Amino acid sequence: MYVVDLHTHTRFFHGFRSRATPFDPLGARLLDGIAHRRDVDGLAITNHDYCYRPGSTRSVVVPGIEITTTEGHLLVVGPDPPEATIPERLTPVEAVELAHQHDCAAIMAHPFRNSMLPGSSADFDAVEVNGKHTGNVERVESLARQRELPLVGGSDAHYPVEVGRAVTLVDAERLTPRSVVEAIRDGRVEPAVRNHLTDRVLRKLYRRVHRLKGHVVEKTPGQSGSQ
Repeated sequence: MYVVDLHTHTRFFHGFRSRATPFDPLGARLLDGIAHRRDVDGLAITNHDYCYRPGSTRSVVVPGIEITTTEGHLLVVGPDPPEATIPERLTPVEAVELAHQHDCAAIMAHPFRNSMLPGSSADFDAVEVNGKHTGNVERVESLARQRELPLVGGSDAHYPVEVGRAVTLVDAERLTPRSVVEAIRDGRVEPAVRNHLTDRVLRKLYRRVHRLKGHVVEKTPGQSGSQ
């Protein structure tokens, strides 16, 4: 069983153009260092609308991209994700089809934050338990059951200290980008959440910030429960 954080970023902040910058190598090194200290075996680097592939790392890196679809964010992870996408250009169905064309898994990211993906007919491969919003796990589990999809975990780390806050346990003989995709599609994955005091404090802070921004989806058709 391997521990993989399926949602990390090498940028500290949003708002940059969808391409690599000098921030990315530094961010990748810092992510890798924290992952190594926390016994995280692998990282999916999923920057917004572009794929960044670092050089040598101690952790296994799963290439990825977080696509900004017309209805929310989609994590695409696997051996050969798209190099770049235009924000809010692809519908969820188009983005998932693109992921599958690239032999990647398509994961519904933070489904109840700034997202309409729970109502989409797209053929997702999994639903994410997001490290910034673990208070809604029951709601996310309900969504996954309704869609008959496995659950995965990702920290959504924009700062290296956040790595490993939520992870995915991957049942595979070897940890490779392809074996991660196969495990997701076969349902040989499960989320795990770290619950230290600092994690609880940060989650409260993120929840407040996202509510102020109006990003939290309080209720969607067929769903119940609180954020």
